[in-house]
Amino acid sequence: MLILGFAATMAIVTGLIHVYLWRRLVRSTTARRGRARRIGGFAVLGLALLVPASLVGSNAGATWLAWPGYLWLAAMFYLLVTLAILELPVLVAQLVLRRRPVVTAAAAPLPAPVTASTSDSPEQTLVSAAGADGSLDPDHRLDRRTLLRRGAAIAAGLVTVGTTGYGVHTALGPPVVKNVRIPLPKLDRRADGLRIALVSDIHLGPILGRAHTERIVSTINRLGPDLVAVVGDLVDGTVAELGSAAAPLAGLQARYGSYFVTGNHEYFSGYAEWVDEVRRLGLRPLQNERLEIRHGGGALDLAGVNDVTGRYYGDGPDFARALGDRDPAKAVVLLAHQPVQIHDAARYGVDLQLSGHTHGGQMYPFHYVVALQQPILSGLATIDGTAVYVTNGAGFWGPPVRVGAPPEITLVELRSP
Repeated sequence: MLILGFAATMAIVTGLIHVYLWRRLVRSTTARRGRARRIGGFAVLGLALLVPASLVGSNAGATWLAWPGYLWLAAMFYLLVTLAILELPVLVAQLVLRRRPVVTAAAAPLPAPVTASTSDSPEQTLVSAAGADGSLDPDHRLDRRTLLRRGAAIAAGLVTVGTTGYGVHTALGPPVVKNVRIPLPKLDRRADGLRIALVSDIHLGPILGRAHTERIVSTINRLGPDLVAVVGDLVDGTVAELGSAAAPLAGLQARYGSYFVTGNHEYFSGYAEWVDEVRRLGLRPLQNERLEIRHGGGALDLAGVNDVTGRYYGDGPDFARALGDRDPAKAVVLLAHQPVQIHDAARYGVDLQLSGHTHGGQMYPFHYVVALQQPILSGLATIDGTAVYVTNGAGFWGPPVRVGAPPEITLVELRSP
């Protein structure tokens, strides 16, 4: 029901966007009603229907809809942004040109119509396009407004193709490895240098499959981490659909093991089965719980809480259970899918929260919308006295496009004072 509700909302929003695209790409670029305008109208209508169809269809097993539907979703977004940016300069140009006289294609008056005899003469009737005053018919005048709109449409199309193509190349490319050192004032000096391979938002689904998982596992293993943290949104589908795609996770190698917390998409995909599945693959789910990690003679706590979406499924985060009875003198690292959970984490004295969820914005300038929902978009920050690091994630949701937010795996090195 959540997926259907989301698809219905998307249908309304994208419908309004497509009305705007029709006005700017079809109506404003065609001089009059005719075949070209009808063809363009039907094309825009088909693309508008493709978006909700791909959202619902790809989740119902029609995975062939994913590529065209999600690619058009990205193209639609960049067409909208580019055309909106061009509105003001096009309007200014129209106002300037409106004050200049219209130049017709007729340099001189044309001769009056000459009609040949209809008798046996082989000549035919010649009809001039000139009006009574010798000027060119108004329909033949140069339509400056149409030409301006055509130019804007062509520019928007070129920008969209280039940006989307770059975004696809980035999204499907190998994840960037970021090395981040984070000092923790309460970290036991003997545990200094503990390294955590952090990955989030792998998003196995109709586009990303087993090869994607294998590449992530290979990249993490080459880093030789002390432990691995998978902080949610592993999948977009059921275990039956994606179990084989997730299977390479069994090959993760880390001295102190691999750990997993749920993201919002696990709750859309049968979270209980996925918790059992990742456990079977050798990852330990941290469901509102905590354990001790010993490293180099020192120790720290590693905790994990469920995603906030779990509240709608009777499986929400429980910070009291995970952190309520711990030793406050010992450093604690919390795995939580969404950065917004930092406020609860800070109340329980968490030293560092590791999160994902935002995708770093995924498609610039969508970054600004995501930033309204979360306290931090990407990278390291301190909020309410607690450090939080947010990774861009290694996959993508929806369009296979990343612009301004490359996929990443982060190697977090904990440092003592």
